[in-house]
Amino acid sequence: MTVRIGVIGTGAIGRDHTRRISQVLAGGEIVALTDVNRTSAEKVKAEVAKTAEIFETGEALIASPKVDAVLITSWGATHEQYALAAIAAGKPCFCEKPLATTAEGAKRIVEAEVKHGKRLVQVGFMRRYDAGYVALKQAVGAKIGAPILVHAAHRNPTVPEQYVTPMAIHDTLIHEIDVLRWLLDDDYVSARVLYPRKAARSHAKLRDPQIVLLETKKGVLIDVEIFVNCHYGYDIQCEIVGEDGVAKLPEPMAVKTRLAATLQNPILTDWKDRFIDSYDVELRDFLKAAAGGGVAGPSSWDGYLAAITSDACVAAQEREGEPVAIATPARPALYN
Repeated sequence: MTVRIGVIGTGAIGRDHTRRISQVLAGGEIVALTDVNRTSAEKVKAEVAKTAEIFETGEALIASPKVDAVLITSWGATHEQYALAAIAAGKPCFCEKPLATTAEGAKRIVEAEVKHGKRLVQVGFMRRYDAGYVALKQAVGAKIGAPILVHAAHRNPTVPEQYVTPMAIHDTLIHEIDVLRWLLDDDYVSARVLYPRKAARSHAKLRDPQIVLLETKKGVLIDVEIFVNCHYGYDIQCEIVGEDGVAKLPEPMAVKTRLAATLQNPILTDWKDRFIDSYDVELRDFLKAAAGGGVAGPSSWDGYLAAITSDACVAAQEREGEPVAIATPARPALYN
């Protein structure tokens, strides 16, 4: 079965997913596009989805009988309304992160899905599909014993001027929040944020770098360095210390050279290059599940818990060094 896909939002990630489904993956066809900037949708149609129909609104696209499933790749503040509309229409949807911009918004999506009685939302936490993280999870589960500590880092070479301190949580740490919870099969109970001196490349509205300390229900202590103006490259690190050993996220494959009296290993500078393969795998997973009328992978519940944790981390930013409690609600049976 070929799943007829409608894409809401044709910016960078929407354009890339449209290309991926049209030119790389089997099992899906882009039949509908919409964007608040119609010119953007028309450009994507001309480039990679020539037979797609352009709709004036996301709601109209979702309601169309020509559309079997939906990709939500629009501005984050619109995700909630489109996810709720897809659930109401009974159509599987893939929603890029964040599921919603507030925990309350994510909760409304969870409640709508539970009321519907079937999972229909997959959240775009692509790191769960990265080969390195998959291998790391296998090592955590089978080789190093019960986890005790996690050391992680999320470094970007640079960010735009409009990037401000809370975005270090909502736009950057959000990936670690989800993938570490998945790796450890554990939930968070508290968050703290500490700041060293501000890096010279930062600006008045951004404290960079920063350290986020998370504690889990099982007593694992996690430290995550967020440094979004590190200059040297896009660098993702993760090391898990267990009772019996240590497991570390593998580096991306690269050719090592011996040249001019130095041993060199190139470092990526673009997040899209670092995780490009994982995007293919996650959308292949979505297409396979959508063909059966459902979804797979990270759920609305995962998106909701990520939002709760994000809100706590932002609160911790404002109370430097003080712990902020993270309360995990009871998980509905739908997500067991």
